[in-house]
Amino acid sequence: MMNEATLYQPALPRHAGFPIPGGDEVRCKGWRQEALLRLLENVLSVGENPDALIVYAALGKAARNWAAHRVIVETLKTMEEDQTLIIQSGKPIGLLKTHVNAPLVIMANCNLVGRWATAENFYELEKKGLICWGGLTAGAWQYIGSQGVIQGTYEIFMRIAERYFDSDLRGRFILTAGLGGMGGAQPLAGTMANAAILTVEVDPDRAAMRKEIGFLDHIADDLDHALALIATACAARAAVSVAVIGNAAEIYPEIVARGITPDIVTDQTAAHDLVYGYVPAGFSLDDVKALRQTDPARLMVEGRRSIVAHVTAILEMQARGAIAFDNGNLIRTHALEGGVSRAFDIPIFTEAYLRPLFCRAIGPFRWMALSGDPQDICKIDDFVLQRFPDNQIVSNWIRLARERVPFEGLPSRIAWLGHGVRTELALAVNEMVRNGTLSGPIAFSRDHLDAGAMAHPNIMTENMCDGSDAIADWPLINAMTLCASMADLVVVHSGGGGYAGFMTSSGVTLIADGTEAAAQRLTLSLNNDTSLGVMRYADAGYDEAKDEAKNKAIPWLNAV
Repeated sequence: MMNEATLYQPALPRHAGFPIPGGDEVRCKGWRQEALLRLLENVLSVGENPDALIVYAALGKAARNWAAHRVIVETLKTMEEDQTLIIQSGKPIGLLKTHVNAPLVIMANCNLVGRWATAENFYELEKKGLICWGGLTAGAWQYIGSQGVIQGTYEIFMRIAERYFDSDLRGRFILTAGLGGMGGAQPLAGTMANAAILTVEVDPDRAAMRKEIGFLDHIADDLDHALALIATACAARAAVSVAVIGNAAEIYPEIVARGITPDIVTDQTAAHDLVYGYVPAGFSLDDVKALRQTDPARLMVEGRRSIVAHVTAILEMQARGAIAFDNGNLIRTHALEGGVSRAFDIPIFTEAYLRPLFCRAIGPFRWMALSGDPQDICKIDDFVLQRFPDNQIVSNWIRLARERVPFEGLPSRIAWLGHGVRTELALAVNEMVRNGTLSGPIAFSRDHLDAGAMAHPNIMTENMCDGSDAIADWPLINAMTLCASMADLVVVHSGGGGYAGFMTSSGVTLIADGTEAAAQRLTLSLNNDTSLGVMRYADAGYDEAKDEAKNKAIPWLNAV
């Protein structure tokens, strides 16, 4: 746990050659352009492998290659406010004359046509240098480190606690795997929820990094040591996070064989990508690295075989009473393809625990202090607590986050906010920039996993009540609406690697620079973004969304 002496301290640089941006110098022709440049620099400063432009999720890149990155940087520094930079799969294509109310950057990343949207086609095109995957927030320059997923993970754990454990996870054992750019949030989220959490990680360097930045308490010597630490904590009803180095496809079955059943079990390995992500059982990291070049097809076969054992163990734990859920990494899909007919007996986290929030367009909203000054986030935290004291989700989270969540890269905060509240906060912050309360502009964004922004039939839109799981119109409408609403950056992403053919999403970034123009952009973009989220679920037939539309005067047209 952080203490008062370490609260609101700047993050330490993670990678040589990739400094955390900040300061007063404006290198571009305006703060809107400077802000987007700093966000590009920031995703690399907190990325998993910035030398290869990879931010997270094995292949999620900030730009297609270094030549593309160089031109993007040069263009952001020299472009005027009435121009728009066009980026196709991480490569700058042109700088168009538009107008001062148009987006500065429009991106489309990794969008393949229908039947061509396969992992095999993606890898072929990626190898030719014709495409790159932007993940969700990597290619859109919105990633803020593991904090970006911590609250979502925490909220899942708390919804499980409310439903199954009398709202109390003290003395409860969570088993999971994966400490990458997404999974690295799990240990801290688990202890924030007062649980004892064990995370299996195949890469010792990743575990060491999570411990170094304060997201992980212990790295166990072996499985015996790890389980002993968990048992001791559970007996004392103490929160603890433990990592054990090993392969989840071997560790999970071993835990089952020992007759140990966790209270909650999930997984957040890079199972979405069987070539560049998931490591099959029996293979070293060096083995996998070599096979990516020499025999990727074998890696896919071996990865799917390991996932069968991995998911079979989760299903057995579930049968013994564990609360199991899928974290959105396609592990069930690969298990089903490998012959595990009951793989989808494991529910997806969105449908099981978060959909009532999405029906009201409550989702992961984030803001980043472009000055690099942590006190800017402190002041915004104070404002949120003072302005929204009755919003229990937000006020509880801010209090926890300011005590427990260290900054990575630019000082940032994420909180689950909905329609109207996002706009109110952003306008207040814009005024704080204008009157000098804050030391510099603030960038606002959100996760692509947001109410109207994603179609993914195995994650976000699984089992929609009207059967509209696979309809991808919504993120496309969302992106076009955001362009019409004068957002600063708008992007449409589709899946790459193992996610190819599974999803489409849209993203947005807005800059609060203290101007009246910024206030107009913030108002239109944020109101319209969340309005579309409510409309998407109301159109699908969810009563919570219809209620939200009525109560918030959202102009949904019920054409029935």
